[in-house]
Amino acid sequence: MASGQKVVKPMEVSVEAGNAGEAAWLDDDGRARRTGTFWTASAHIITAVIGSGVLSLAWAIAQLGWVAGPAVMLLFAFVIYYTSTLLAECYRTGDPATGKRNYTYMDAVRANLGGAKVTFCGVIQYANLVGVAIGYTIASSISMRAIRRAGCFHHNGHGDPCRSSSNPYMILFGVVQIVFSQIPDFDQIWWLSIVAAVMSFTYSGIGLSLGVVQTISNGGIQGSLTGISIGVGVSSTQKVWRSLQAFGDIAFAYSFSNILIEIQDTIKAPPPSEAKVMKSATRLSVATTTMYIAQRGVPRGSARWVSLKTLSACCLVVSIAAAAGSIADVIDALKVYRPFSG
Repeated sequence: MASGQKVVKPMEVSVEAGNAGEAAWLDDDGRARRTGTFWTASAHIITAVIGSGVLSLAWAIAQLGWVAGPAVMLLFAFVIYYTSTLLAECYRTGDPATGKRNYTYMDAVRANLGGAKVTFCGVIQYANLVGVAIGYTIASSISMRAIRRAGCFHHNGHGDPCRSSSNPYMILFGVVQIVFSQIPDFDQIWWLSIVAAVMSFTYSGIGLSLGVVQTISNGGIQGSLTGISIGVGVSSTQKVWRSLQAFGDIAFAYSFSNILIEIQDTIKAPPPSEAKVMKSATRLSVATTTMYIAQRGVPRGSARWVSLKTLSACCLVVSIAAAAGSIADVIDALKVYRPFSG
């Protein structure tokens, strides 16, 4: 060593300290720490619930009447809240605070049920997603065409029929959805659901305002206690089919069970547990009772087991009845309407 050269003592570096610092930014599963809260989860749910389903609620109430309509809505609200708490418990397998996370609905089914039920539930879920996507596409195209017709009436007067095809709007909506789906981590943008929730409240408020204006112009509230009456233009068979379809519309207006687990996966780690936060924020999860029974080990034949199975069977019956009503309505519509003709 050269004379006068300063000796630098070696510095001790703690690998554990470095790992601890890195771990502070990670959750128990090694993924980036989740930052979701009660409010962000609520925004996700509001966006899903106050979707296109609310647009058909007025028609559904008109079919069922002022007695059965609100009663069915309250019934589904109860079923929605109760069953959502069951699915929220299935987010973690084992211990509710430290158990293995299930990132998607299919992960929860695989962890708690397994076997052929995974395939069965997968087919049902993806069929539901396809149906919802088609429903949103049609609702969007109808809404955009309605806006165009309103502008046409404003410029040309109501004497102009202002006919236009909805096909370009369906294509445009589909292209926009495909483009957005290619954006990396698009679902992780925290403010996106806030904006969507505000938009949902906005158009729901517009619909409410238009309803109030129409009621005032009619000179009072119209409708009946028993819904649409059987008579000219409505046969007894059509009354039954429309009532069943109204049940389905009300159930669809609340449904977001296909994304509930995904919403819960955005909530930051406990305390409080993700399940408790989700129970506070959620309102619906239909057809999840079987998975909850397997998760909690509810004894077969017990009162709770019978109640949950009965609830599940009732949801299945309503779904089948609503599907039958919708199919009958489609068959009647195809007699006078040509698909993609405008």
